[in-house]
Amino acid sequence: MKQHSNQALLFEMLRSFVTLADTLNVSRAVQVLGVTRQTLRRHIEILEECRGQALFHVEDRQYRLTDAGSQAVQEARNLLERGRAWLESEAGHREGLFHFSLSREDGYYYHLQQHPIARVWTHESAVMKDAVKAWALSEGQIEHPAFQDVRPYALVFRFLDDHWLCAEVGETSEFARWYGWSWARSSVGRKIDGLPGAGRFNFSAAQSYDELRATQGLRLDHVATQMPHGPDDTMRPICFSRLLLGCRFPDGSFAMMSMVDRDCQIDIPGLDPAITAASRRVRSEQGDDSVERHA
Repeated sequence: MKQHSNQALLFEMLRSFVTLADTLNVSRAVQVLGVTRQTLRRHIEILEECRGQALFHVEDRQYRLTDAGSQAVQEARNLLERGRAWLESEAGHREGLFHFSLSREDGYYYHLQQHPIARVWTHESAVMKDAVKAWALSEGQIEHPAFQDVRPYALVFRFLDDHWLCAEVGETSEFARWYGWSWARSSVGRKIDGLPGAGRFNFSAAQSYDELRATQGLRLDHVATQMPHGPDDTMRPICFSRLLLGCRFPDGSFAMMSMVDRDCQIDIPGLDPAITAASRRVRSEQGDDSVERHA
């Protein structure tokens, strides 16, 4: 494989590509990047030369992505996020499974450990086991009768126009119990980054969802983080096991089902035991009652 002398500039070139793809305007892109027009254009030229593909069409000074550019931009975005997370020692792999750990100065944290699917049979709740059985029996068809008993515990998402949209909120899902049924029900149709608690939607969450969309299989993660809770949106600790299932709507389009269990034994290497203890206290205080939230 030919080695390019521009590899050291790859990070900056990817930033230029993604920013121009987002803005489709050179003036706005150079303002965001803090570089000259000449530098931006040179970065794009180098990427196009290395890939042997045009990334943009330019007509009357108007930029638009080519088909090759549209196909390349998400991976470029992911590479930037992974590179940043790696440099800041946030992302890595443990025994081949994705691990993410973020702690900010403002006190917010998000820790995730991916687990083998086989753990569902040995450590996870009965509803998780039932969901996997229903998935296999239904061959992923979300409206199959096999899913009827587990759908009330699940959230369902659809991927449309490069965004995850909430398609369904189960009445007894942990999401509904945390935010209250009336607020949870109003989340249907929203983009995932517009849901309550998703204002800090991060690379780790996106990586999990994008992987599932690609494999259309199963994924099990343990998560420890903070989410707004109660009428005052107080950030409170929450730990949970999350099972993602790749399914299909009746029209054949992809559906992602998300099952969350807050009563499981969380296993995230290096996690401060005080976090899990605080989450258990919140869980105990809440009990089985949902918290009604008012707009």
